[in-house]
Amino acid sequence: MNLKPATLSRIDELITHYPVKRSAVLMLLHAIQEDVGFISNESIEWVAAKLELQPINVYEVVTFYPMFRQKPIGRRHIKVCRTLSCALLGGYKTCATFEKEFNTHRGEVSPDGEVTIEFVECLASCGTAPVVMIDDDLHENVDCAKAKKLSEQIKAEAKQR
Repeated sequence: MNLKPATLSRIDELITHYPVKRSAVLMLLHAIQEDVGFISNESIEWVAAKLELQPINVYEVVTFYPMFRQKPIGRRHIKVCRTLSCALLGGYKTCATFEKEFNTHRGEVSPDGEVTIEFVECLASCGTAPVVMIDDDLHENVDCAKAKKLSEQIKAEAKQR
């Protein structure tokens, strides 16, 4: 596994914050995903060895928490809320619009490598549903027209690279 030296140092420092090594598992997984972009099987085994755990103990954490990804995603991450308020106000249509705009399906990387679209549970903005999070930015009242505009912005930004 190829982690940046800064990530390795951060991991060593993080472990010192916990009286029991195994308690650092979440923080180590966050650090690795931040560095590499996802949690591979190799990462799971590495964390297990580092914290003196069995790999299954780390795998259970990775598969329990939805914020951990087990495969690479596109450069941009579009998360569409699917809980009740968003679903009732058009979240499924919003998601379908993003899929059409980027010629991809939920959970896949678009052919150009630019985006991954996913349904997620509550983004905590039910009063402004449907909501979408693009990377770390929350977008409210995202109907199909607004989803198209956001898609156009993402495509324009990609061309500037």
